[in-house]
Amino acid sequence: MLINPAAGQPSAAGRGIEVARHLREAGAAVTVTHTRSAEHGCQVATAAATRGSVVVAVGGDGTVGSVAGSILAARGILGLVPVGRGNDFARQLGIPNDAASVAALLLTGPVRSIDVIDVDGQIVVGSLYAGIDSLTSKLVNRFHQLPVGLQYPVAAVWAIATHRSTDYRIVVDGVSRSISAHTVIVANSGYYGSGMHVAPSARLDDGLLDIVVFAAAGRSRLLKALRMIYSGTHLLLPEVTVQTGRVVTIDSTGPVDAYADGDRVGPLPVGARVRPGALSVIAPPALTD
Repeated sequence: MLINPAAGQPSAAGRGIEVARHLREAGAAVTVTHTRSAEHGCQVATAAATRGSVVVAVGGDGTVGSVAGSILAARGILGLVPVGRGNDFARQLGIPNDAASVAALLLTGPVRSIDVIDVDGQIVVGSLYAGIDSLTSKLVNRFHQLPVGLQYPVAAVWAIATHRSTDYRIVVDGVSRSISAHTVIVANSGYYGSGMHVAPSARLDDGLLDIVVFAAAGRSRLLKALRMIYSGTHLLLPEVTVQTGRVVTIDSTGPVDAYADGDRVGPLPVGARVRPGALSVIAPPALTD
């Protein structure tokens, strides 16, 4: 069990210890490690997965994303205890929140094979994005003083107030298009931004990526999209388009940073491809919509 002390919820360590107690009471052998850094977490995850242990990530999307590549490479199994700011990957999987239910799932739940995104060699479990969403992620990482439930909404409104559209070139499965847009999202999971249902049709086991584009629009339209995105109804707006594909490249005419699962990837251009069924994870039998 890898506990990230820097996860968004102050109770992260306590929740992890509580789950560990339930697991031990049921007879499981549990080793708890408080990670010192992302690199330390990857080292521990690799060693544990190699010797056949389930690696349980206690944290949010960033914590999961930081160790997923190591677990995948070692052909290990991932478990989740969601205690981060967003927990969007856990939300898509249908992972429960209370400690007893999480422990029961880890003990008896099925192991599912799910897709991941390979972003120029980096493994991403949720989504890759560039534009207003990457600015939002950058701001969220500065807003730790706000209550967890307010960090993403406040950062999103701030980003909308300051962001300008950018000219992008998007290549999906070899077909290129150019568009002036506020953001481009390459989604493996349907949720991001602490419950925003950005890609309602995305599935973790369909071998496809959902590419969601918000074309250039006024701030009032962006605010309307923000209100609608939690329910997924933003797809009704004419500025929003969705397509699916397996290999995606994003480039821009000006400098734009790409983020994935809440963390910075680097400047555009970036390339992404789906790796179908590459990661084994303990999750409820039915993936959620």
